[in-house]
Amino acid sequence: MNAYVLVAEDDVKQAEVIRRYLEREGHSSLVVHDGRAAIDEVRRRRPDLLVLDVMMPLVDGLDVCRVLRRECEVPVLMLTARSTEEDLLLGLDLGADDYMTKPYSPRELMARIRTLLRRTRATVAPDDPVLRIGALAVDPVRRTVELDGRQVVCTPGEFEILAAMAAEPERVFTRRQLLALTRGFDLYITERTIDVHILNLRKKIEAVPRRPAYLQTVYGVGYKLMDGTRAH
Repeated sequence: MNAYVLVAEDDVKQAEVIRRYLEREGHSSLVVHDGRAAIDEVRRRRPDLLVLDVMMPLVDGLDVCRVLRRECEVPVLMLTARSTEEDLLLGLDLGADDYMTKPYSPRELMARIRTLLRRTRATVAPDDPVLRIGALAVDPVRRTVELDGRQVVCTPGEFEILAAMAAEPERVFTRRQLLALTRGFDLYITERTIDVHILNLRKKIEAVPRRPAYLQTVYGVGYKLMDGTRAH
């Protein structure tokens, strides 16, 4: 599964280590050292994955993620020396798909990259139908979401959650179940990650996000997807 990976890292030595590991696994890569260059390169040639450091000159990684999420769905793996849960949730809220804190093992980084590429490149049998719940349509083949015929842009993590719930409408999913569907269990990610994704999805598909008709909370348990005809 060869991929084109853009590495945005201002530490030259760390960037070179990542580049060597990527190319050892057969991926092509390009390294840039500031946020402005990262945005320009994504616009010029859409990568399969962006490895994005938070602390960079000109434009920091958080602002890079904020800008790109308005324009495209490129998967983003964020790297940072900040390790608090608030920093993690901020990165995910801006649309990052995974998050690693420094210092990290290059081997673990590559494992995360493999997982993210596998998830975002996953294909579904072509005869699988579009999942329709009320006015919401989730296409697992084309990996698209529409609401009343209007396209809804989702990050890969948001799409995985919505597709899983659309396949079993009205089923109550715990946060742990949804977490396993998106990025699994690891040291850095908590179940609050799911709350961030749900909040972002509600902003995109709910008429009144604070009174969701589709993505409803089951208090003390998790979430369920309804047909949108009534609020919780």
